[in-house]
Amino acid sequence: MNQNINEDAALNALTEAVVEALDDKKAADVVVMDVRGRCSFTDRLVLANGRTNRQLKALAQAVSTVAHTRGMPANIEGGEAMEWLLVDLDVVVVHLFLPDVRENVQLERLWTSPSAHQEATSDA
Repeated sequence: MNQNINEDAALNALTEAVVEALDDKKAADVVVMDVRGRCSFTDRLVLANGRTNRQLKALAQAVSTVAHTRGMPANIEGGEAMEWLLVDLDVVVVHLFLPDVRENVQLERLWTSPSAHQEATSDA
């Protein structure tokens, strides 16, 4: 049980550091999604918008720096198109979008549980 507590604390600390780094670089619409038990490749997804390609690159570098200061690898994908960057920190995967790309991809909708989506739809 202590191991689970330590793992949760480490996951929370990493997530907080990532969100803080994104905030420092003026990311917009930051969303953290806990996908444990629903996803086989990560525990948390962090989504954020940048206004320009240059800002997306700065956001990705800031997240990468968080990982490297913790002795973790950070793989950045999507640098060719610079519309949607993915930074893989293993237990946390960060998606950085230009706003129109995020709107088209709709990852929040994909990872929302069916019951939560049905409740939101029925309230409308």
